[in-house]
Amino acid sequence: MPKSKRDKKVSLTKVTKKVGLQLKQKFIEDIQKYVGDYNSVFVVSWDKMRNEKQKELRVQWKPSRFVFGKNSLLQLAMGKTSESEPLEGLHKLSQHIRGQCGLLFTDKVESEVLEWFKNYSRQDFARSGTIAEDTLVLNEGPLTQFPGSLEPRLRQLGLPTQLKGGVVSLLQDVTVCTEGKVIMPEQARILRLLGRETSRFTLSVQCRWGKDGYFKIYKEADKDMETENIQEN
Repeated sequence: MPKSKRDKKVSLTKVTKKVGLQLKQKFIEDIQKYVGDYNSVFVVSWDKMRNEKQKELRVQWKPSRFVFGKNSLLQLAMGKTSESEPLEGLHKLSQHIRGQCGLLFTDKVESEVLEWFKNYSRQDFARSGTIAEDTLVLNEGPLTQFPGSLEPRLRQLGLPTQLKGGVVSLLQDVTVCTEGKVIMPEQARILRLLGRETSRFTLSVQCRWGKDGYFKIYKEADKDMETENIQEN
């Protein structure tokens, strides 16, 4: 069992201003409490998660806890060095808290967690900057799925539209997105208006710390792992 260091207070003076300092301190203290409440902590990463996906994950993983927040605060909660970590070995998670990621606190066994994330995949609306998975062409003619009041908005997004008899009509064929090419902001908005979920949202487990005394880094999709025993001899 790792030796407890939870009595240590984390100083925020170097990473925050005084405004909101107490809220940030409480956020960190709550996270450190979860460390004591659960057997394992996983760093989970993703690309451009929407708020509704965060809510979905929190619900699906109850009574486990998913925590989302600024990376700098998550790192402070885990400790950036062995001297500042609340439990032995936790600071090693901080090296993997980068980009878009969060922390999962759970009592579920490692194999169950990895299997769940391996199988997790959801259709989603494409975000600006993502790569189109297929090509979508709108043909010239009526766009009956749109009310007439939306026609000015469609023109603002670059679609050559016009109201004909109160019906939104496309004046020529338009390629909304092309497979393999980056989706621009206007294209992403058009796809959302069309209700076309052309992107797939997935999650990736980066590493795990556990009270069993092991810290693991999960490498590529083949699930090769680097394992280190952090138990005291």
